[in-house]
Amino acid sequence: MSSGSEQQDGQPRRGDGGRSDGRAARAESQNIGLHQARYVREEVSTALRALLMTPLMTSAHPDFAAVRRHSETLREWFARETGWILNVERDCARLFKRPADLLDPTRGFPDYDKRRYILFCLACAVLERADPQITLRVLGDRLLAFAAEPSLNDVGFSFTLQTHHERRELVAVCRHLLDIGVLVRVAGEEEGFVHHVSETPEHLHDALYDIQRRVLAGILAAVRGPSTWAAEEAPQDLEQRLQALTNEHVPDSDEGRRTATRRDLSRRLLDDPVVYTDSLDANTRAYFLNQRGAMGARLSEAAGLIAEQRAEGLALADETGALTDLSMPAEGTEAHVTLLVAEHLAGRLREGNEPEHQIPTEVDVTNFIEKARERYGRYWRKSAREPGTQRELARIALERLRKLRLISISANGVRPLPAISRFAVGQAEIRETGTSRKSAGQRNSDAQ
Repeated sequence: MSSGSEQQDGQPRRGDGGRSDGRAARAESQNIGLHQARYVREEVSTALRALLMTPLMTSAHPDFAAVRRHSETLREWFARETGWILNVERDCARLFKRPADLLDPTRGFPDYDKRRYILFCLACAVLERADPQITLRVLGDRLLAFAAEPSLNDVGFSFTLQTHHERRELVAVCRHLLDIGVLVRVAGEEEGFVHHVSETPEHLHDALYDIQRRVLAGILAAVRGPSTWAAEEAPQDLEQRLQALTNEHVPDSDEGRRTATRRDLSRRLLDDPVVYTDSLDANTRAYFLNQRGAMGARLSEAAGLIAEQRAEGLALADETGALTDLSMPAEGTEAHVTLLVAEHLAGRLREGNEPEHQIPTEVDVTNFIEKARERYGRYWRKSAREPGTQRELARIALERLRKLRLISISANGVRPLPAISRFAVGQAEIRETGTSRKSAGQRNSDAQ
């Protein structure tokens, strides 16, 4: 009876105390295991996002340690999902990330034109042949020898370092190489080199750099090196060269072609703001429409993104706004003007398809900004309120919207694309206090 009484009083049976302690220990162990697994998943996702934003990463990057810890997992994921190769060294990591559209004019280094790219390539060629350290002045002198190549002169390129503008160009390239980790400044500074050309000891302005060989070797994200062609076999024009450098082998089988299609779509989804269905060829479109739900969920889970599916396509959105090189909305006069233009064009898109002759042009956008300045100009910086600046503001706004795949620009004008509807402003509604209807001016995403 005492035993039963003990049970009724809530006392454990003989020996149950050990089992209870064991169950508690196992539960605690499972909780620790779950926490550890979640932490690992989050760290892998953080490392993956960091590589997408910084495919050429040095050990100075805050997430480099996580990339090294999970290099094998990341390498397998990128190879399976995108076909991109990940190489992780002791002091740098390189994700050989290539865009799906090699001729996309909105990609590239900020503020780089053809001439700046030539200088960048020539500087890398000099560094590849240099000692472990080099000065800015020596880099410039050796670059002059490469710049004198007749083939460059034939395309109208010349570089002499005699003018302030040319020295400024070289310094801009060097600072870019510093930013991406190819060079590390040891001593000196670049600004004096721009303004002073005297080579007398008392006026010698220079900078000394260490060259990071592994980072330099990872600059070119190509499948095949350009030096592997014989001179008579080398592709001639830019498009042929890009294709030859990046063409990847696709097995001649149904499975091989499906894998290539899946990887191409994954690259677009991870690297482009939005993928529109009508931008795909027939075979890719059929695969995309059938698999986009699963693909979006899989890629979103790994990279910490949110899949937004619409009838027109699919976008992987980042709520934090960190996984992009061009945010919208953002702070600043140009960003505000861009948002106003986006709202204006979204409103025109909601009105329905317009005849070709009514498609807005850059002049129409310029006129809209001029009118908007009367209302919002007091919030803009002083220089943007000056007469005549609306044309430059229109050019910047349209270029930003084009990079975000919110508009397309052609000789006919500016055509809003479906994703721009997320920046449309809803109609104002007058409501009674306490009602649950939408407030006036609330933003909504109307793209279907």
